[in-house]
Amino acid sequence: MPRLSDLKVKLFTDGADKAQILDMAKQPWIAGFTTNPSLLKKAGVKNYAEYGRDLVRAVPDRHISFEVFSDDIPEMVAQGRVIATWGKNVHVKLPVTNTKGEPLYEAVRAMSREGIKINMTAIFAPEQVAKAVDALAGGAPACVSVFAGRLADLGIDYRPIMQDAVARARKTPNVEIIWASTREVYNVVEADGMGCHIITAPADVLKKLPALGTQTPAEISLAAVKAFRDDAVAAGLTLDIPGKAQAAE
Repeated sequence: MPRLSDLKVKLFTDGADKAQILDMAKQPWIAGFTTNPSLLKKAGVKNYAEYGRDLVRAVPDRHISFEVFSDDIPEMVAQGRVIATWGKNVHVKLPVTNTKGEPLYEAVRAMSREGIKINMTAIFAPEQVAKAVDALAGGAPACVSVFAGRLADLGIDYRPIMQDAVARARKTPNVEIIWASTREVYNVVEADGMGCHIITAPADVLKKLPALGTQTPAEISLAAVKAFRDDAVAAGLTLDIPGKAQAAE
């Protein structure tokens, strides 16, 4: 089992709460941050530009991804160009398609060649990986976010697509793969073992990483047994056992 210091995969925090982002930014092993419209909604963000510029001022030295939210491709491109002005550390997130299923490959190809850093997101299929990497190849520094966790939630083996994505990106110098929708600490170990460039995860998952490699299975077992015993005592659990009272007499 590797320790945190052994990991080569870059660790990003997935979330939009500013206080949480600033707290995670105190950790030197956090290399960046990813947000999306769902996370912005959860964080109660209303003024997107004000929020984005404020966050870049607060964390100017690490990757931050901000996503467009229009469903019209020309307007998505226009939004992306605005977002890109918020800071040099900003990557513009664009989904692989809009809600009509219209692909954005040509849009991101053009934007990438304008010098805009792209994070192409909501990738679930091998053909999407191939087309995304091809569209971004030769442009500005870019990322392709593959949603391994959501595939796993549906019982789909995510390992083949992740391995394929990493292999394609390793042949494309300006493109990195982000392991997205992380569900558990072991996903970080998996991503590192596959040679994935980046994994983005909720803060509650990342906060567990300093414990990597600090306990053996036997030690974990004993700790679990002690926790169960302590909780039973604290709860005041009782159970009558036939014959026990007579034996005590």
